[in-house]
Amino acid sequence: MNELMIKSPGVYINEINAFPNSVVPVATAVPAFIGYTPQATYEGKSYTNVPFKVTSFAEFKAIYCYPDPPAPASPAKQYSPEYYLVKQKSKPDVGDYMEIAGDYYSIVPDPNTIYYMYNSIRLFFENGGGDVYIVSVGTYGAPSKQPMTPGDKIVNPNVELDDLLAGLALLKNEQEPTMYICPEATLMSLENNGTLMQAMLLQNSEMQTAVSIFDIIGGHDPDPILYPEDIENFRNNTGANGLNYGTAYYPFVGTTIMQNTDIDYSNLFGGDTKQLEPLLNPPAAPNANAAKILATIENPGSTDMTAAQLNSALSNASKTYSLIIKHVLADANVLPPSGAMAGVITKTDNGEGVWYAPANTSIVGAASLPIRLSEAQQADLNMDAVSGKSINAIRFFNGLGILVWGARTLDGNSMDWKYLPVRRTLIFLEQSCKLAAHTYVFEPNDKNTWEGVKAMISSFLTTVWKQGGLIGATAADAFSVECGLGSTMTAEDLENGFMKVMIKVAVVHPAEFIILSFMQEMAKSS
Repeated sequence: MNELMIKSPGVYINEINAFPNSVVPVATAVPAFIGYTPQATYEGKSYTNVPFKVTSFAEFKAIYCYPDPPAPASPAKQYSPEYYLVKQKSKPDVGDYMEIAGDYYSIVPDPNTIYYMYNSIRLFFENGGGDVYIVSVGTYGAPSKQPMTPGDKIVNPNVELDDLLAGLALLKNEQEPTMYICPEATLMSLENNGTLMQAMLLQNSEMQTAVSIFDIIGGHDPDPILYPEDIENFRNNTGANGLNYGTAYYPFVGTTIMQNTDIDYSNLFGGDTKQLEPLLNPPAAPNANAAKILATIENPGSTDMTAAQLNSALSNASKTYSLIIKHVLADANVLPPSGAMAGVITKTDNGEGVWYAPANTSIVGAASLPIRLSEAQQADLNMDAVSGKSINAIRFFNGLGILVWGARTLDGNSMDWKYLPVRRTLIFLEQSCKLAAHTYVFEPNDKNTWEGVKAMISSFLTTVWKQGGLIGATAADAFSVECGLGSTMTAEDLENGFMKVMIKVAVVHPAEFIILSFMQEMAKSS
């Protein structure tokens, strides 16, 4: 109460705040996925190129997925990759293949039908994901009706750089997302992939609110000898800006996201079941049951069976068909790890804290790896003397299974920013304090305000220290907050309206290397 404003006798109440303002911690695990979805419409409203936050997979499905038809019809397929069996003259040296009646067939997709967004979202929620922003940049494009060349890297011309860059730019107006993920970035050419990654890192460094999680082209089906070329290409294409805001994981992971009900005869040969006839009912080994079911599929009006029932019947009638579906399913289930890692990071943040490394933990739904890296092979990924761009490995360990075995940023040679939890902890502290300091904008730039700011931030950092986010035997060892004339500001700063606060924090670093020292000593008498 301003006593100078009192004009008449009486009793006046002056309420005094007993507690200072507080810093409200910002959310640390809110990823933003940019990519292609089955659809993007809900109740007549389009959600294409609209950043929208969903809180569950059910909500994602309601907005971005096809509606299921009424029972007893089979549920709508949200993702339908198309695969071909291409006959080879001899046993293939690369890619997946199978032998049918003495002939070898490479199993390759129509690249125009390969997308990763939908299954990456499923993998995110399976691994503990929660709130997530979806930026749908469009729906699936038309198939080419042609298989790709066996051994080539998948490039989907329907995945366009301009679409993903436009979706990325929309996030400039969103302060809440803390991770950027483009699952389909690896479906572009090396050049376009590099352009997108550099744009993501530049936006991260400008906004200082999020990190980007990258996948590596070639991680889907790496060559056991030549895979370092994929790593080199990635390092050459990420540029030199904002590296401490990026992290990468290698290789892709074989998952159990898609099940037998997700792949059927409609996913083979572009839906042309006539091309299945020679494989399932060859003259040398006729299969009347398979032929009858294929005829029913071609003339569905003659039966009341659903597509799922026909697919199940065909699997029972033909072991060859069942094996084909198994191979196709295995390939379709190989996914980039970025979606899973967003879920792992979310789970770690919610359970332990943003300062804990999202490593030495398993990936829910991961069943296999396209390449099993050894300790020596990971050494070249973890540290690079030339570029310093560290890549986190996903490895298989006997008795433990598949584990995330790394928590580094792309700025691997930096003593300040080489660890992902350190980078993300600083983002958390900076953004929390920044938003809380808005309360003091236009307040008098005097000692009372300075002390209030110091008390507010110190209280927040003390809480973080008690939770284990800062290292130090005492709070004074863990952080310091300074604000005042002569310490952080000059008289000229006051004249220009600047209030400067200096915050120093000792952030916890992960114990990446544990060294056990053993020494023998002489026997001692009792």
